[in-house]
Amino acid sequence: MKNEMLAAVLYGKEHVEIEKVAVPQLGDGDVLVRVRAALTCGTDVKVFHRGYHARMIVPPALFGHELAGDVVEVGKSVRGFRPGQRVVAANSAPCGECFYCKRHNENLCENLLFNNGAYAEFIRIPSRIVEKNLYEIPEHVAYQDAALVEPLACVIRGIDETGVKAGDTVVVIGVGPIGLMFVRLLALRNCRVIAVGRRRPQLDRAAQLGAHLTLSTNDEKDIVAAVRRETAGYGADVVIEAVGLPETWQQAIQMLRRGGVANFFGGCPADTQVCLDTQLMHYSEITCTASFHHTPAHVRKALEAVVAGYITAYDFVTGEEPLSNLNEVLTHQLHQNGAVKTAIIP
Repeated sequence: MKNEMLAAVLYGKEHVEIEKVAVPQLGDGDVLVRVRAALTCGTDVKVFHRGYHARMIVPPALFGHELAGDVVEVGKSVRGFRPGQRVVAANSAPCGECFYCKRHNENLCENLLFNNGAYAEFIRIPSRIVEKNLYEIPEHVAYQDAALVEPLACVIRGIDETGVKAGDTVVVIGVGPIGLMFVRLLALRNCRVIAVGRRRPQLDRAAQLGAHLTLSTNDEKDIVAAVRRETAGYGADVVIEAVGLPETWQQAIQMLRRGGVANFFGGCPADTQVCLDTQLMHYSEITCTASFHHTPAHVRKALEAVVAGYITAYDFVTGEEPLSNLNEVLTHQLHQNGAVKTAIIP
């Protein structure tokens, strides 16, 4: 086992260096994984642009969190994992003991442990994640498919929070990787999905994944009116906002029918606020919810969906690049070129 590895280190705003660092040392309950595929995501692009993430990563730090790979070493107290196993690890694990964990809100855990470092040859999986959120990958599942489990778990939790039913009309605002996952899973639940976005290639992909209708904000002068037009004037049963802008949060409310549900899935920039029409909220009985992160139960559901073939890398990963090209990949995606996800192969 070598002592050094290549890894991406985040130093600040749009400053990532690919450099040699020490291979992580293991504690008794830890597992060392050789990364076979690490996927880019919208969160990583935002972190790259801002230079930090208040909850997840403070520079200088190893970077990246969607991965699958092979176990190469285990701590002496680890049970159930051994070298040679193909595994996928979530990027966090709750403590199981705090106020929120005891109320089954593990995603809001006061001591939520995050793990970064997927853009590297090896990654250490801390003991708590080994115990709660590390899973073996069946032989028929490819590494890139398995690496989709973490974001997919967030999407599954978002759908669960809305109470979506078969036959519902659901608007998904935003057709990036997360929005496209929503489209796919909602279509599988026999919902009538209306995908709203800007770029035609991504809207076309949404249609391929099961969207019944696609609406481009570049073509529609009033996107709220367009949604109402396509719902006989009533509005949607559910709207999922997967962009993270105050203006699209506002649009989500306005697109709903009376008694509808809005899920503010996309996190807005810090210190932003949204004003709500109290008349509309009260007399139309609008329900607003928001979804943050995932729980171990949702990670397991996501892995089941991948194992069953409902979600595959073919629909979401648009290319492969070596670790040495990570800066170029993130810069390219920062300028919103329409790429969905790129697999980084260390």
